[in-house]
Amino acid sequence: MIAVRRLTPAALVGALVGAAALTGCSDSGSGSGDARAELSVSAAYMPQPVSDSMAAGFLTITNKGGSKDDLTSVTSDVGQVTVHETVDSSMTEVKSLDVPAHGRLEFKSGGNHLMFENLKRKPEQGDTVSLKLHFTKSDPVTVEMPVKSATYNPKTGH
Repeated sequence: MIAVRRLTPAALVGALVGAAALTGCSDSGSGSGDARAELSVSAAYMPQPVSDSMAAGFLTITNKGGSKDDLTSVTSDVGQVTVHETVDSSMTEVKSLDVPAHGRLEFKSGGNHLMFENLKRKPEQGDTVSLKLHFTKSDPVTVEMPVKSATYNPKTGH
């Protein structure tokens, strides 16, 4: 024999609210819901170029969101920008780089970096270079990149 239990209206509402809350929670960690990348940029700088036609740029993209995104291109007012990956001391231009969920994409000397080519003007120490980072899913992020000395070390600030 099956026992049937009747719920009061208040108990029924409580059960429905609880079920709705659990349903809402079940998708939050799966990556298929409304999880989005939350991107910010820090530690941006360009060492003063020694060449009239080329320069490098470094920065960190932080993603506090629950979904990965990809950096697909960079544009700048100072010239053409390409994205490079360095693996085992070998530099290669790439079409995109992953910005992991709850992670970072770092561009640093000896590693991933931006290459500014065909410079329209040679940036000098104290100048600022504007660039726009483009992503697969997220809106573009505008960065004002200060030009530091050619020997600038971000670890020491000199």
